[in-house]
Order: sequence, then structure tokens, then C-alpha cells
Amino acid sequence: MNEQTPGRFLAFEGIDGSGKSTQLQLLLNRLTERGIRCQGTREPSDGPIGAMIRQIMTGRMTADNRVIAGLFAADRLDHVLNRRDGILEQVQNGVTVVTDRYYFSSYAYHSVDVDMGWVIDSNRLSAELLRPDATIFLDLPVRRALDRISRNRAQTELFEKEDRLTATREKYLEAFARLKDTEKVVVIDADADADTVAERVWAAAAPLFF
Repeated sequence: MNEQTPGRFLAFEGIDGSGKSTQLQLLLNRLTERGIRCQGTREPSDGPIGAMIRQIMTGRMTADNRVIAGLFAADRLDHVLNRRDGILEQVQNGVTVVTDRYYFSSYAYHSVDVDMGWVIDSNRLSAELLRPDATIFLDLPVRRALDRISRNRAQTELFEKEDRLTATREKYLEAFARLKDTEKVVVIDADADADTVAERVWAAAAPLFF
């Protein structure tokens, strides 16, 4: 009996406005066209912890950043191990999974004032179970990100102010520096049109498959 060839696992990271959702879908399209079984997934998951996180982020529940970061870590672990459609099972069954945020989101995106060492420790189990083959970080100047946000949304959230986005970007870069020996991170210049960025993403992702 032949063993199943595992799929790949890729994560997209970036501050709001960097184009993660667009680039995730463009990469999925490109992989599908080449006959690669793949699926996209996002955080938080559809489970009970994910539902609680969404209530907090929409203001229906309140929690401090340490609680939010802990919830994200727990939700991520559930998202990895869920028996029905968990990321780990999909990858082991030969499906390439591309996700919008994975290891870094709980502090770099939502909780910029939470101690990074604590968050890395809280995410360690998820990272040990399933480490991304590559994390693609879409880097964009904060002013350009705010411009994109303001053009595409009627109202911006509190964490999308310039100082918060700047702190978020700095947290990402600090995280990548801390984890450089255990995580493969590719920084992509996202300050261009979507098609140009997609070519840069493809140049980084294609060697994983061909």
C-alpha cells in the first residue's frame, strides 16, 4: 500500500490592508489550475472558541489582550486538530492548506501589547504539531495600508490607526527575527498592484511544489 504524500501548509501574514485575502485566493487559484489539491482557511475557526473571539472583536463581549491572545492560541490548536476538517489531517491526506494568519496572529495582529515570549510559549504546541512550510509576510508601508483600508471600508476599527498598525508591523518583524531558526518566513514587497504581488508570491511558493 502506497503512503499518502503529505500536502503543503502555507500561512499568509500582514497588517490589515496588505492584501492577504486577495493573494491567498490568487495562490489557491494558481495551485488548483496546476492540479494541486488545496483549500483555504482562516482564523478564527468556526468552533466555539472562534465564536467567542468574534464576539469580542465585534464588541459584544469584553476581554483584555492577554485573554484574547490565549483564546487565539486555544482556537488555533482546535483548528489544527479538529477531527472533521482540521488542518493537520488535511495536510497529512495530501491537501495543501493555505491559511490567512496562523502562528503570529494572536499578538501581532490583535494584541500588540502582550508579551511576545508568553505568546510564543502559548503557541508552541500548535507549532510543534504543524509548522508552516513557509510563512509569506506581505509587507506594506503603514500609510499605504491605511489608504487601502479607507478606500475599501466605510469605517475603520480602532486598531487600524497608524500607531497601532506601525506597532503591529514591528511585532511581526520582531517575531520573525526571534523564530528565524525554526520558521521559514518570506517577506514580500506588497506595495504594488495585485498581479505584480501575485507574481512575487508565486516565485516564493512555487519551489515548494515544483
